[in-house]
Amino acid sequence: MTFLKTLLIGSLLVTTGALADDASALRDKLAGIDSLHTTFTQKVTDVNNKVIQSGSGLFALAYPNQFYWHLTEPDESLIVADGTNLWLYNPFAEEVTVMDISQAIEASPMALLVHRDDKTWAQYNVAQTSGNANNQCYQITPKGDQSSVVDVNVCFNQQTLTGFSLVDGQGNLSQFSLAEQREVKADETAIFTFVLPDNVDIDDQRLKQPQ
Repeated sequence: MTFLKTLLIGSLLVTTGALADDASALRDKLAGIDSLHTTFTQKVTDVNNKVIQSGSGLFALAYPNQFYWHLTEPDESLIVADGTNLWLYNPFAEEVTVMDISQAIEASPMALLVHRDDKTWAQYNVAQTSGNANNQCYQITPKGDQSSVVDVNVCFNQQTLTGFSLVDGQGNLSQFSLAEQREVKADETAIFTFVLPDNVDIDDQRLKQPQ
């Protein structure tokens, strides 16, 4: 489950003004994505550039705070954020972890994809690393050291999100390429509701237990 948590959870010499402008540009792009449904392929390499994992699956998001990540190959795993709770499911281990969505927002720069409030954005620096209209990329780094993800890059072709990458605290690089991007259809919104499987162990890490 460590990689799943990391997913949710060259220095750039730029001025503070440039950072603010770049953050505004990224926010404008993300503001145009109320929902996204896409397939993905992933490759994870270690600090020695050795491939340690590869796979593919389905990724979807919707504003606000809804997220669906289904890795189908090589081993199945599932992340669902329903707007209130974040569910992480490992079918092989028959284990489900659940936490508050606020905990996930604090844990990873990926939260910026589905969260638009000023308080969340204030926790990160944003710098544009590529200015080509067909390949605009932005680097997102946390201002504090509480995140297990130390660097995120998101890339666009015009207004279309085409891929992103993450670097974790151990130096592992996870790269994701997206394809078949479209909006989430009205009859697909159920994917943002996690259905608890039978006979699984539940690790409830929510800060406030439901009454």
